[in-house]
Amino acid sequence: MATSTPRTEGAVLSYLGLRRAVGTIGIALPFVLVVGDLAFGGDGLRDSISSYYHSPVRDVFVGSMCAVGIFLYCYRYDRPDRLLANVTGTAAIAVALLPTRPETGATIAEVVVGWLHLVAAAVFFVGLAVFCLDLFTRGEVRNPRKAARNRVYRICGWTIIACLVLAGLDAAFMPDALSARWNTLFWLEAVAILAFGVAWFVKGDTVLRDRPPSDPAPAS
Repeated sequence: MATSTPRTEGAVLSYLGLRRAVGTIGIALPFVLVVGDLAFGGDGLRDSISSYYHSPVRDVFVGSMCAVGIFLYCYRYDRPDRLLANVTGTAAIAVALLPTRPETGATIAEVVVGWLHLVAAAVFFVGLAVFCLDLFTRGEVRNPRKAARNRVYRICGWTIIACLVLAGLDAAFMPDALSARWNTLFWLEAVAILAFGVAWFVKGDTVLRDRPPSDPAPAS
C-alpha cells in the first residue's frame, strides 16, 4: 500500500484550504455586503449583489470576487478541475472589474460594460454549477458520508441553475417596479452564492468528512 509523504499531505491540505477559503467567501459575502452597506450609511438591500459595486462596500465586493478568482486559478487538481477553475476564475475577476451599470444615468460605455458583466456573471455561475453537479460528485460512493456529500453537491448545483433560470425570467417578465420593490435579483443571486459557498465548504472536508478507519482489533 502506498503511504503518504509530508509533501503529498501538504498538497492535500493546500487543496482543502483553498476549497474552504472559496466556500467561506461564498457563504459570508451576501451578509457582509448588506451589513457593511448599512454600517456605512448605504441602503442595505440593493437590486443585486453586483450593484454593491456602486455602494460604500465596493472594495469588499471587488476584493471578494478577485479573491475567489485567484483561489480558483491556484486550484490545481485534476485536469478537468483545472480547466474549469481557470474559466470560472477568469469570469469571477471579470465580474469584479467590469461593473454592472449604475441604476440611473448610465452612459453608453457603462451600458456596454454592464452587458459584459452579465455575460461574465452567467459564465461564473454556470461554472460553479458544473463543479457541483459533475466534478465534485466524481468517484465511487464507498460510504454513507460520500453519498451525503454528493446529495449536498447536487442540491447546491441545481439551486444555482434554478436561480439562474429564475433570474432570466425575472429580467424578462417581472415589472421593474416589483423587482426593485422585492429585490428579487438580489435574493436569487444571494441564494446562488450561498449554495456555491456551501458546496465548496463541504468539499474542503469541513463537514461530512469521511470517518477515519477503525483500528484493527488486537490479536488475542
